[in-house]
Amino acid sequence: MVHIQRRERFNAAHRLYNPDWTDERNFEVFGPCANPHFHGHNFNLIVDVKGEIQKDTGFVMDLQLLRNLIREHVIVHLDHRNLNLDVPFLEGKMASTEVLAIEIWKILQPLIAKEGAQLHGIRLEETENNFVEYYGE
Repeated sequence: MVHIQRRERFNAAHRLYNPDWTDERNFEVFGPCANPHFHGHNFNLIVDVKGEIQKDTGFVMDLQLLRNLIREHVIVHLDHRNLNLDVPFLEGKMASTEVLAIEIWKILQPLIAKEGAQLHGIRLEETENNFVEYYGE
């Protein structure tokens, strides 16, 4: 089994906010991330794909194809967007990095499987020090 990875970058704003709570409770739990005017990040998305090497290409999966799938099905919906307001697949969901990583998995997993490979993991880096990894569990 061989792993390949592709990194893409996007910029997005969001607000961590639970509408069932008061503003005071939101600020108590989420601090400045509950700012009603939102805040932004320069995200790094790393997609880890695994599989057997194909004899005819020497690839697990064509990295150009993986790049295109990520950009066309994920990045186009996230880059320079407000995650709370502009992203249909996050509608009604908390715009946390954890939730976003799971939603990205749901989009990419069937697309990658269709190409004969397996999505192994999503790593979503919100900041240099804060990131999420999701393995479909």
